[in-house]
Amino acid sequence: MDPINVFDYEALAQSRIHPISWDYYQGGSDDEITLRANRSAFSEIRLRPRVLVEVNTCDLSTTVLGKSVALPILIAPTSSHGFAHPDAELATVRAAGEAGTLMTVSTDATRSLEEIAQSATGPLWYQLYIYTREEARALVQRAELAGYQGIVLTVDLPRYSRRERDIRNDFKSFQMAHYPAVSSGNARHLSLDGSANEFVYMGDRITWEILPWLHSITSLPILVKGILTAEDAELALHYGADAIIVSNHGGRQLDGALPSIEVLPEVVEAVAGRCEVYVDGGIRRGTDVLKALALGARAVLVGRPILWGLAVNGQAGVRHVLALLHSELELAMMLSGCPNIASISRSLLKLR
Repeated sequence: MDPINVFDYEALAQSRIHPISWDYYQGGSDDEITLRANRSAFSEIRLRPRVLVEVNTCDLSTTVLGKSVALPILIAPTSSHGFAHPDAELATVRAAGEAGTLMTVSTDATRSLEEIAQSATGPLWYQLYIYTREEARALVQRAELAGYQGIVLTVDLPRYSRRERDIRNDFKSFQMAHYPAVSSGNARHLSLDGSANEFVYMGDRITWEILPWLHSITSLPILVKGILTAEDAELALHYGADAIIVSNHGGRQLDGALPSIEVLPEVVEAVAGRCEVYVDGGIRRGTDVLKALALGARAVLVGRPILWGLAVNGQAGVRHVLALLHSELELAMMLSGCPNIASISRSLLKLR
């Protein structure tokens, strides 16, 4: 029987991915409190559906930074798709195009940013870690030349957290044995104890001034990923962010940090319509997407379920995961009396 939800894909994927890679994909930091909270927080939000609304058809299309997408579900940046499937990010980006949505490509992708762009039929953003300004400049310029339409600056990794599953598995050695370098020329990782390895990494020296610098080297919009407070949302706007992604790095950085969905209302209120706000973390159901949109997100980004689909059936698996989330969101909107994205509002929710 084919998988009927993303949790079915999760169970199947575990049997198809090397246990060390599985722990890398699935794990969080320290006690994995935030990892679990990203999921459980959605159960604290209840829906207030409206009835007798004409919902014979539902329109899930929207725009993200002015680019049209068929649904408000985007692909989050996740590294090393080659651990899940030999076609790696090429399969993922082809599936994104088939689904009519956007993919965010990781700095630590298995395939080069140019290879991925050549396989794309939909919009792309490029996620950036800054190891050195010289490398960052080169990557940003390569991305712009290859046709990417946004730079997603990840700001919540001044140091690599203690991901204890990876420490126990000696993931660093495993990774180097399987992928000693990625073809994009940006294979840079920190040691599992949180210190810098032989590669230079300046994450703990980056300040808000990096945003004006990025704007000085590219005409692409800059999205700041990793915002968890109203204060930092204000600063992001002050320093020139074009959009904000509310994120706790999938529970992989500061353990005990708030779940992304809990922070979303605070950030949306602080932004007050001055830029688009997105959210990731723990999204597994169409109702999760609906709740995020009702709390003010322009769209959501989904990470791990994409890797599960990729592991199970390559491009077709990713496409099916997106199709499942699309159909679940459509049904949730119909049952809630929301015929289109614009009709989704905060009045749909009851926060416990």
